[in-house]
Amino acid sequence: MWYIVLLIVLGLLFLVAELLLFPGLSIGGILAVVCYGGAIWYAFDALGTTAGVWTIVAVAILSLLSLIFSLRAKTWQRLTLKQEIDSVSMPKPEGEVAVGATGVTVSRLAPMGKVNVGGKVYEAKSVDVFIDQRSEIEVVGFDNFTLIVKKIN
Repeated sequence: MWYIVLLIVLGLLFLVAELLLFPGLSIGGILAVVCYGGAIWYAFDALGTTAGVWTIVAVAILSLLSLIFSLRAKTWQRLTLKQEIDSVSMPKPEGEVAVGATGVTVSRLAPMGKVNVGGKVYEAKSVDVFIDQRSEIEVVGFDNFTLIVKKIN
């Protein structure tokens, strides 16, 4: 009798592990089916037909209850991360550089390159023409983390 209970409990653990820890891997599901099958076979073989049928009923009910418990929203909420990530990889230049600010190109803008504005180096994009290194530029806009610049004549 204890072997049957042990195999059913192991089958339930493998089933819950398949649902929560290894979804899509099927190892837990296969082991659960093997444990359930072993418990049912042993119940029929050692204890007779009545015990075998009751074992099938117990396995079905316990498996259904563990499925319902595992798939409830509150179960998943206990296992999920509740922290919010509000940081960014780098600050947007819009908060540091104003439209109309001037600077110097660090590399050639063809059309992308690096510029120095206010002592900081930023990724920049030329509006229309290639701009040589060490040329004076003016900031005319922003595109995500890139400054949009034009050459000062």
